[in-house]
Amino acid sequence: MIQLSVPTITQEMKEKVLEILDSGRFIKGPNVAAFEAKFSRYCGAGYGVSANSGTSAIFMALKALYIGKGDEVIVPSHTFVASATPILMVGAKPVFVDIGDDYLMDVNDVKSKITSRTKAVICVHLYGEMCDMAKLLQLKEKFGFALVEDCCQAHGAEYDGKKAGSFGEAGCFSFFPSKNMTVAGDGGMAVTSDKKLCNTMKMLRDHGRDYGTKEGKYISTILGYNFRMSELSAALGRCQLKYIEQWSQKRRNIAEMYNESLTDKVIKPQAGDRRKHVYHLYVIRTGKRDELKEHLHRNDIETGIHYPVPVHRQPIFEDSRLPVTEKICDEILSLPIYPLLSDDQVSEVIDTINDFFE
Repeated sequence: MIQLSVPTITQEMKEKVLEILDSGRFIKGPNVAAFEAKFSRYCGAGYGVSANSGTSAIFMALKALYIGKGDEVIVPSHTFVASATPILMVGAKPVFVDIGDDYLMDVNDVKSKITSRTKAVICVHLYGEMCDMAKLLQLKEKFGFALVEDCCQAHGAEYDGKKAGSFGEAGCFSFFPSKNMTVAGDGGMAVTSDKKLCNTMKMLRDHGRDYGTKEGKYISTILGYNFRMSELSAALGRCQLKYIEQWSQKRRNIAEMYNESLTDKVIKPQAGDRRKHVYHLYVIRTGKRDELKEHLHRNDIETGIHYPVPVHRQPIFEDSRLPVTEKICDEILSLPIYPLLSDDQVSEVIDTINDFFE
């Protein structure tokens, strides 16, 4: 079976597990601080606040920006549900926007849905490609909303040479096992260049405690939570970060093979202008999606659908009408792409798809 996604686990990671276990220090250790510093620097941001998931990172960012009841937050519907649930978690209202043919939020639709209650926009850099940041920043300057980047699928992606996470008030990342880099479990991080925002997120992460004061360990000055990343996760994240550029290039090489050799009877993804794609997912479109998926399954090739039900159609949200999102959800299919995938396996996927359309 050619799997859809396989995490890359190095020998160094295996050794780190034993090292951390032997140390006896599992939280608030040197690896957490080092991972925050190194990852935020990699993203081009000043500070990093690690967390137990990407969902928690988005929640912390919204909460630290004082977004709450009566506020509206614009977000695309074509994404994983966790891009939107933190909006409900802080008490605000999600306002869903449609996407373009590139699967990314339609900036014109964003503009049409800005109101006096719009407090923030969450731009989702989906599948490894960044949104149109130039147009979003123009809207931000005009209307004054906060910009939170959902970078959970875009580690190392670039727009005009700047990394994902360095454009808005905060950039939020996930290190779930299927992501371009992982901590061998759930994990996340919010990066920012705003020191005050960073400090507030750190307090939210750890029971509202302010470690900048003498009594901080046992004094909760705001309502906080327990979103801490473990020392083990941080150590594994540091190992993975060393290889992220190499692994991203491997993903681009695989995408190039797909683009060059897959039949033109499927719509293939293309990196947009001014962008550096990291291909967390390689997603094609076809009107025969379900039949193709079954054909690939019969030939021992795993695929996925990201995502079969748009967020605005989830029972916990108010339904709305987003025609492009709804059409694309019936046509998209994710193909295997990860650094351990061999050229022979990529060729097998290509041949199996092309045979289906002959």
